[in-house]
Amino acid sequence: MLWPGRGYSDCRGHEVANIWIVVSEGTICPITFVKNTLFPYALQALPDILRTKWDDPGFVKYRDAFPETARSSPEAFEAHVKDLSERDVKIAYLKNLQGYLWEEGYKNHVYSTPIYPDVLAAFDSWSSASSADAARKEIAIYSSGSIFAQKLLFQHIKDPAIPDDPKAILDRRDIIKAWFDTTNAGLKHEAGSYAKIAEALEQDQSDILFLSDNVKEVRAALEASMKAVVVDRPGNTPLSEEDRKGLDIIESFEYLDFS
Repeated sequence: MLWPGRGYSDCRGHEVANIWIVVSEGTICPITFVKNTLFPYALQALPDILRTKWDDPGFVKYRDAFPETARSSPEAFEAHVKDLSERDVKIAYLKNLQGYLWEEGYKNHVYSTPIYPDVLAAFDSWSSASSADAARKEIAIYSSGSIFAQKLLFQHIKDPAIPDDPKAILDRRDIIKAWFDTTNAGLKHEAGSYAKIAEALEQDQSDILFLSDNVKEVRAALEASMKAVVVDRPGNTPLSEEDRKGLDIIESFEYLDFS
């Protein structure tokens, strides 16, 4: 059902009622946006939040999800968040807090999501199946970021038609039909997480295509009997020759063939 060739990946196969395409955030926008923009913004915004909203009901639910030692004082809390962020720890209470902190930055037009040029056209094409299509295609997101943060990312897409206007954004949450993170699926490097996703989608693993910039994630999805392709994007970690062994690799969603 998948075979590589000159950057193309053929996704044709036996007829099914539906195909789910599960994508990782790193295939949609550069990981550098998360690491160099979102992560620093959260750390920059945190001290003011701790000073003004430590006991605010809107913040308390995030604060109280942290270990008791970390919430003993604002100073201890900030130190713990910085430590986890520097080590890029994939833990739910940190990811939920980051989404909370990022929301203000999105709303105030400090930043918006810089998606790759092929993404929206591909998503629109996949989700508008014609009668000639062998199967309808639905799109899901799987990220180590919280579902709330995922929705913010799709709610505040930089409008490619007006790239210089910080207030020109597109809300494309409508195109995503299912959202997965480490709380409802599990860690992205574990095959069992992909089995959970298939169960939640009520779909055979073999009828799900997973797209990721991360080789370990792709291998885990393959281990769970999904179809899986590495998307090698600018700004993401370069792939070594060892990484490339035995995997289908594309550089754009345009190279996926469902016809």
